[in-house]
Amino acid sequence: MNIYKDLHEKVKNIIEILSEEGKLPGGLDLVAMTVESPRDPSHGDISTNVAMVLTKQARMKPRDIAMMVAEKLEHLAEVDSVEVAGPGFINLRLKNGFILERIKMVLEAGPRYGVSDIGNKEKVNVEYVSANPTGPMHVGHCRGAIFGDALAALLEFAGFDVTREYYINDAGAQIDVLARSAYLRYREALGEDIGEIPEGLYPGEYLIPVGQALAEKYGERWRTADEAEWLDPIREFATHAMMDMIREDLAALGIHHDVFFSEKTLHTGGGIEAAVEALRAKGLIYEGVLEPPKGKKPEDWEERPQLLFKASAFGDDIDRPLQKSDGTWTYFAADVAYHYDKVQRGFNSMIDVWGADHGGYVKRVKAAIEALTDGKGELDVRLCQLVNLLRDGKPAKMSKRAGTFVTLRDVVDEVGKDVVRFIMLTRKNDAALDFDFTKVMEQSKDNPVFYVQYAHARVHSVLKKAQESFPDLDLSRAALLDAEVWRLDDEAELGLVKVMAGWPKLVESAALAHEPHRIAFYLYDLASAFHTLWNKGNDNPDLKFIIEGDRHLTLARLAMISALANIIATGLNILGVEPVTEM
Repeated sequence: MNIYKDLHEKVKNIIEILSEEGKLPGGLDLVAMTVESPRDPSHGDISTNVAMVLTKQARMKPRDIAMMVAEKLEHLAEVDSVEVAGPGFINLRLKNGFILERIKMVLEAGPRYGVSDIGNKEKVNVEYVSANPTGPMHVGHCRGAIFGDALAALLEFAGFDVTREYYINDAGAQIDVLARSAYLRYREALGEDIGEIPEGLYPGEYLIPVGQALAEKYGERWRTADEAEWLDPIREFATHAMMDMIREDLAALGIHHDVFFSEKTLHTGGGIEAAVEALRAKGLIYEGVLEPPKGKKPEDWEERPQLLFKASAFGDDIDRPLQKSDGTWTYFAADVAYHYDKVQRGFNSMIDVWGADHGGYVKRVKAAIEALTDGKGELDVRLCQLVNLLRDGKPAKMSKRAGTFVTLRDVVDEVGKDVVRFIMLTRKNDAALDFDFTKVMEQSKDNPVFYVQYAHARVHSVLKKAQESFPDLDLSRAALLDAEVWRLDDEAELGLVKVMAGWPKLVESAALAHEPHRIAFYLYDLASAFHTLWNKGNDNPDLKFIIEGDRHLTLARLAMISALANIIATGLNILGVEPVTEM
């Protein structure tokens, strides 16, 4: 149960009752009302701003409203005390018994504790990674891949119907460069000395096996052929080989997509024409001439008529070209068509995860979606900032088999999937992130992935030791549900359970905000509360989890930490990190 949502509903009911009693006017708007934990724990367990929200509507002093609401809140079974603070904030303290009941709720729900229905099975398309299929994934792709995957898992946990999608940029100049680069390696595989890789081609050694595979398949067929003959088949062969490599890289991170969408199909299947015609039917296409960039006319600037989309009518800075003067489609036209295809597939809610260098592209794509859907479609673009690779605080030096960048596999192979995934979610996506190979492997509180995993492993260690102390101790879920949790009365124990009680609210807020990093932050706070209690037990033997002379108190504490381990495991699973039981 989400205690915050439950109390939110109860406060709404109290306002309705006060309106029926004539003490407040009817039809009050409570959209801005919050029910949450106060920043200062000394103010209580729950705080609401309802009186502050209603003061203008009711034309009453907020404190007068607060006093009326507080009087009725005092009668709720779960409320221990109510205080009106300052101009009209209402602070509640919950009864210990009510708080401790959360332990049993967690144990009963198991891995489904915190599962929400706020998504109402709404279809959501989450597109992430979408790296050009021209080589292995580099560490820059890594952050967006993990962010998108964790966000998709979080949305599913919150009740959304999620499709994970990868957009393959397999049309355009960069794929021709890939084909020419692979052709060079093909000739090398046939025994030619190709010398230095020419500037403008991809120099990475990852194309050597592609060239060898081409030689095995085609033999001498293309060695002396004109480019016009070999470009298409080698382009297709190399693209498939690169996508196989990318899928392997993603699998190393535990990432799997539901849909791989080919940009090329938009060009060959009439998708771009369909999107342009949809805009034309709305009167949003015209022939025009764009102004020079930023109002300055470069020497080579040529004014030429182009097919333009009225993007400025939907919040963009300028209108955007869809077709060049030579008749070919712009990259933007393909992007419009791709998102139009998503809409046609039933996705009115779309999330794109892009690199920070695409920030200037957001407005135009959002404008296109608003135009195509008459405002019904919604696109949230999440930009992921750069990752700085460090070792002992200094820029990391690693092998670069890709030729020009550090690959994702280099990082995963050194520190492991789970470390990479967790650390990439320890900062908000739009903030730069330092990934220090030394620090992420430290066994200390400063290493969040270790700190959280250690809490989970410690719980399992305690459970094992408890059975050594009490050989006949029943640690089944049924036995833990019967534990005398009411005996847990230390402030640190109650504090730990209060953090656990906040998990369902955290899930919903993180999902609605599209911020999976909140899960990592919460798990660190939960682990911190557990380790604090562990340390108190070291200082005060009465607070140890295992009390040799009291099996009932021991069982109560084991129930508490078993519930905690359940939440940590659930949260780690959302992040795509495997919970460990030994360290």
